[in-house]
Amino acid sequence: MTAPDRLSPGDPAPEFTLPTDTGDQLSLADLRGRKVVLYAYPAAMTPGCTKQACDFRDSLASLQAAGYEVIGISPDKPEKLAKFRDRDAITFPLVSDTDKAVLIAYGAYGEKQLYGKTVTGVIRSTFVIDADGKIERALYNVKATGHVAKLRRDLGLD
Repeated sequence: MTAPDRLSPGDPAPEFTLPTDTGDQLSLADLRGRKVVLYAYPAAMTPGCTKQACDFRDSLASLQAAGYEVIGISPDKPEKLAKFRDRDAITFPLVSDTDKAVLIAYGAYGEKQLYGKTVTGVIRSTFVIDADGKIERALYNVKATGHVAKLRRDLGLD
């Protein structure tokens, strides 16, 4: 597998309907008219992904006040996402992309560097989608720690 195609500002955000941590379905189309922060992370309940999820959780009120909905996406099954939500009091939807089709469509799954080795997996990424369903920002290879604070600054929230 080679490096994935990446999205750029102005591109249409790939549509999806995926199962959530609650067993419901979530569609990007259902959020049209609202701004969305969709962030891709490798695996629920790992240290970096927990840090990132908790940072989004702790910033959720101010993100929502600025008109943003937050959604986390990973290849984890909904049952694992439910455990993650309950364990860490995650207060926004976590969606399950077990076949990785949506992650691939967003360019967030493919070859990446991990501890100096080339591996295939989820590329930690964040996408800001505008109210019309277009990519406003596509941030790839973000760090788990400090990313939410930087995103808040970039969005003019701090």
